[in-house]
Amino acid sequence: MTLYLNFRTAGIGGGITDAYMLEGDGTANPPALSAVQWPDVARKVAGKDVLIGVHGFNVNYQRGAQAFGLLDAYLDLAASEVLVGVLWPGDFWIPVVNYPFEGSDAMDCGKRLALFCDKYFAGAQSVSFVSHSLGARLVLETMSHLGRRARMICLMAGAINNDCLTQEYHGAASNADRIYVLASHGDSVVHVAFQIGDPISNVLDHDHAFFTKALGYEGPPFPAAPPVLFPWQIQDNFSYGHGDYLPPTTNPLMASRVGDYILRAFRGQAQPRPGAL
Repeated sequence: MTLYLNFRTAGIGGGITDAYMLEGDGTANPPALSAVQWPDVARKVAGKDVLIGVHGFNVNYQRGAQAFGLLDAYLDLAASEVLVGVLWPGDFWIPVVNYPFEGSDAMDCGKRLALFCDKYFAGAQSVSFVSHSLGARLVLETMSHLGRRARMICLMAGAINNDCLTQEYHGAASNADRIYVLASHGDSVVHVAFQIGDPISNVLDHDHAFFTKALGYEGPPFPAAPPVLFPWQIQDNFSYGHGDYLPPTTNPLMASRVGDYILRAFRGQAQPRPGAL
């Protein structure tokens, strides 16, 4: 059974609540998830290497549960390892129009996730993070408030400014042992839509420079200082789009390559040539 942390108050859109743990089959339709009793939460992760996955913008409850259920099955983690998927309300009944407002929701959930981890994951052997799209902001906000170091952070298709690791979230980056970034020039969402939506978001909650490129398109400015690990650019001929990182996807081969990349990053193993996956 896959573990989840739920910040949602509704299946689509809705507000934010403090996290509580769910477990079950996220791939069922609808997801067959039940609440974990509070005394059992810490025991689920005690002594284990924990990988916390965070989905991105415009992902509802069912899609998020399915993505992490499928990823968990693919990773087939060892008994000493565990995946915990984060379900957060970065979506709305009318897709896209709410994007400028979701950065604030991601930061709110990030602060709440840090508090949850400090309280219930203190007994974990290690804590690592993998994110997709706007989930990068949630993860980095978590790292800004987390009371322990992360063993690894993997930011995929980051819908966040590409200088975030040296500017806005420099402190968060320094709180991780290793940082992996996956970026693709074939990702039209972070190349075009981010350039439109991010300046509006920044007016509402000014926290970085205007009109910067997205981390998920260009990668961080070069040369990147440790703990950011070069290289990060996926080969252009692979044509990775925004939906090709997490399952389900129309190209299972792409998702399996990403799954292998995540697993190697989580375990600190050597990665293939620049973004070749």
